Amino acid sequence: MSIRHGLLALLSSGPRYGYQLRVEFEASTGATWPLNIGQVYTTLSRLERDRLVAPGGADEQGRAVYTITEAGREELERWFSTPVAQTDRPRDELAIKIAMAVAGGVDVAEVIQSQRVATMSWLQQLTKAKRTATGGLAQRLVLDSMIFKAEAEQRWLDHCEAVSKEKKQ
Repeated sequence: MSIRHGLLALLSSGPRYGYQLRVEFEASTGATWPLNIGQVYTTLSRLERDRLVAPGGADEQGRAVYTITEAGREELERWFSTPVAQTDRPRDELAIKIAMAVAGGVDVAEVIQSQRVATMSWLQQLTKAKRTATGGLAQRLVLDSMIFKAEAEQRWLDHCEAVSKEKKQ
């Protein structure tokens, strides 16, 4: 997901000012994607340049608010209707690391164990965050996704360990 589309999604439910967009973006992503306020305003400037948002004047405190344009709504609809392709996702750093450990003659079991401990710690943090979450459905879904990925990573690490033991025998 891009910041661009995240801001458009938030603006689709009504006008917002920059700091408000930042807070709502972070809450919606379960605080897993912190934004610098500069990123928000840079992105808003680009969205305005591309005519996907328009300045909507100022609120009662004098903060500049932005509204989504019809072109912005069309862009958002296109984004929501386009599935995320596997090729659009970043490389899997862990898979590459373990592959390089195998290729480089490193103790793969040690690399796997180190990662297993870190992943379990991350999974515990996510589970705790989910129990204390107050951000609503959007936050819960993001945390659920992260928990499922951490659980899948643990299963994959188990698989890597089993396969690497088979190869030694």
